[in-house]
Amino acid sequence: MAIAKAERLMNLALCLLGTRRPLSKRELRESIEAYLEAGSDDSFNRMFERDKDDLRELGLVIETVENLDGEVGYLARRDSNRLPPITLDAEEAAALGLAAKVWQQARLAGAASGALQKLRAAGLPEDVDPYEAHGALEPRIPVHEAAFEPLMLACRDRRPVVFDYRKATAAHPETRHVEPWALECWRGHWYLAGWDRDRGAERVFRLSRITGKVRSRGTGFTAPVPDAVTVRETVASWAGEIADRSALIRLRSGSGYPLRAKATAVRELGDGWDELEIPYGHGLDAWLVEFGPDAVVLEPAELRADVVDRLRAVAKG
Repeated sequence: MAIAKAERLMNLALCLLGTRRPLSKRELRESIEAYLEAGSDDSFNRMFERDKDDLRELGLVIETVENLDGEVGYLARRDSNRLPPITLDAEEAAALGLAAKVWQQARLAGAASGALQKLRAAGLPEDVDPYEAHGALEPRIPVHEAAFEPLMLACRDRRPVVFDYRKATAAHPETRHVEPWALECWRGHWYLAGWDRDRGAERVFRLSRITGKVRSRGTGFTAPVPDAVTVRETVASWAGEIADRSALIRLRSGSGYPLRAKATAVRELGDGWDELEIPYGHGLDAWLVEFGPDAVVLEPAELRADVVDRLRAVAKG
């Protein structure tokens, strides 16, 4: 069935591109064998309208012209369906080659390679190999999470999704209903930004914490999609990297090296403890929990309370 439809679309496109005058439905039906085999006029009309819409969706510009007798005809002018010449210099070709290499570990590798082949056919310089130029530079965006492809398609098609998500401090995953907006890679990890229907707010999800399959839901979006989705800024904020104040942390000597790397000041307290001054932003409480009894919050009081609440939740399981 797929082959038959592809052949029918190709024949229709050739008829519309090959004519110098508009062709009526009757003429097109007589010229294409698949249309001659249509059982009735209604069946042919439905088939033709679907094919015409499919060709337009593929990018073919089809004009509708009405003659003096009121009969409607169709044609695709060559000048309206011809792309301008593509000229790329060596640096532009190298940039395209590097962009294609980025996706070599994902299922987008085939599409990237196919796009380069089309550019080659359309005018990419024959003496330039985009895969070899600047070979010392090997950019890669690893995509190991099974959730990446269904979420990418859901973002493209504006389809809500459902998945099970395990928070960093939670013992068990929770079901989340999300309207996906955008995917972005930040420091080697992929994140999804979208509207969390259950919480009625924007949320960012790390793909490596999605468990099980991503399921699509046919209903449309209920919240407006922002013009700009700042995934990296949001993740950095919740990771405590955007801070407007400081926190005092008592840290056991010889432990918590990631905390020490962020400290703006360190003072030895004695008895095996140090005092660290750490930039305080969103998400610092979740990070401090990971160090368990080796880290104690001295101030501010609200940060100390948040850490205690998280530790109690972990203890309860």
